[in-house]
Amino acid sequence: MTDIDPVTLAVLKGRLEQIADEMDATLFRSAFNPIIAEAHDASHGLYDAQTGDTLVQGKSGLPIFVGAMSFAVRAVIEKAARDGDLEDGDVYIFNDPYEGGTHLSDFRLVRPFFRKGNIFCYLASVGHWHDVGGNVPGNYNPVATECFQEGMLIPPVKLFRRGVLQQDVIDILQANSRLPGSLYGDLHGQINALDLGMRRMTALLDEYGDETVAATLGELRRRAARMMAANIAELPDGTWSAEDYLDNDGIDDVPLRIALDLTIEGNRMRLDFSRSSPACAGPVNIALSTAVASVYVALKHLFTEVPANAGVLEPVETIIPEGSLLNVRAPKPVGGYTETILRIIDVIFCAMAEVAPERVNGCAYGTINALSLAGHRKGGGRWVMFSFFGGGHGGHPRGDGLNHGNAPISTATIPPAEILEAAYPVMFTQWALRPDSGGPGRHRGGLGAIYEIELLEEQADVFLFGERGKFPPPGVLGGGAGALNRFSYEQEDGAHIPPMVSKMVGIKISRGQRLHLETPGGGGYGPPSERAPEAVVQDVALGFVSRERALKDYGVVIDDDGKADLERTQEIRKAASS
Repeated sequence: MTDIDPVTLAVLKGRLEQIADEMDATLFRSAFNPIIAEAHDASHGLYDAQTGDTLVQGKSGLPIFVGAMSFAVRAVIEKAARDGDLEDGDVYIFNDPYEGGTHLSDFRLVRPFFRKGNIFCYLASVGHWHDVGGNVPGNYNPVATECFQEGMLIPPVKLFRRGVLQQDVIDILQANSRLPGSLYGDLHGQINALDLGMRRMTALLDEYGDETVAATLGELRRRAARMMAANIAELPDGTWSAEDYLDNDGIDDVPLRIALDLTIEGNRMRLDFSRSSPACAGPVNIALSTAVASVYVALKHLFTEVPANAGVLEPVETIIPEGSLLNVRAPKPVGGYTETILRIIDVIFCAMAEVAPERVNGCAYGTINALSLAGHRKGGGRWVMFSFFGGGHGGHPRGDGLNHGNAPISTATIPPAEILEAAYPVMFTQWALRPDSGGPGRHRGGLGAIYEIELLEEQADVFLFGERGKFPPPGVLGGGAGALNRFSYEQEDGAHIPPMVSKMVGIKISRGQRLHLETPGGGGYGPPSERAPEAVVQDVALGFVSRERALKDYGVVIDDDGKADLERTQEIRKAASS
């Protein structure tokens, strides 16, 4: 069967997506650690039986995982071909970041789905486990110089053989974690998600037939490729360039360049990152699979109507030479991959701003601010708090950026203060929007946040892995940059700032001492002088923008009664433009 009618195609598309969504929900509801259960740092999908390419992804998980997972499934396919022992009921587990992974915290389970003795597709689950060993609790080690300092590295091995659980594999994993109970719960949540996916796929194929479902999967990919090519063809031919920087690699306080030359020729796009910095000593390197996955995520932000599968990348060529910090192999450290892929998305947005301004946003806050606190409770039990934090998103063609959102690599949520306080001996003494942090523009960037965390136990070690402490999130089309990232911590002699601004290990705090984090806002969209004075007045009334910045950034004068002085505002804006 090669043709499928539009109604059946639409129904099966929804049914297939629902399977991935249910797998997401199963893990979110059963995971032990808040990074999966609350923040939804996980993903599920269906993948091609021969190539490993993405067929269907869940809508609730992390898109960056879906892009990288095709490489992970391909690694399993290649290993099974070498070993010649793939059987129904096998499940592979691994976290190798150089074989379709991201960093060592993200564990992947890949299961072949057999139908009448043949593999119909693969099902896969990935989740961010709470602690997988290494030098730093929570595994974001900003001073790692090799992957062995970031956690245990597990190549693709069989967790199940013909449906039989290999308990010795679980024993090894638990022995290498500071939180073996959390690991055990998350692992079994992923196993259950795959089991559900198998049952749902069996029911779907029994109802519609293998041939019809296979034809649907093929057609969805072809349509995505055609739609992506058609969208590119509408853009002007030419080459556009953009570059941005990482603060440092945690080892050497030297900026690292992420550079892009974007070329459009007819219905094809080429993304050339060859001018980016070479591989560095510290953990902001990424593997090629991660870089390609971040390109996938950026393109899905720009071309939202294109179905989310491997067809998106068919008309797109990505060039990243070996030896670049965007294309490394073991044992180069890659633990801070989140910071680097956010910068890839930023430079794609900035390059596209001149090509298709109606599609782009100002850059988002550009760092997850991975913060770990770890210590021992009074009874001797170990606790490890790992979390990431929100910031402002960029202004966009239709309005202001989102205040206090999560990073654009995901659909994850920020763990609530109540959950973190219930799970760990900390108290949030402040959790608020950060005034004057959004980049000025016709459409203002969203606001970052202010977090203040007080320790309630006797002592804790603190580790920070962030970015945007030196290079703020850019605006586009004349929009201004968001505020810089700021972190400080209390000691007996007062507040201190990390020497490298956004990364540090070895911080020790005592009961009652606090950590203070101010996250960046998003970049603005369009010239600030084009923002309606009434909108600036509302920003000031809401506390988003101070009167001083209303005048400095927007040229808007606000009277004592809180209204805009339109005559003086017009004079100031006219003088500034002349």
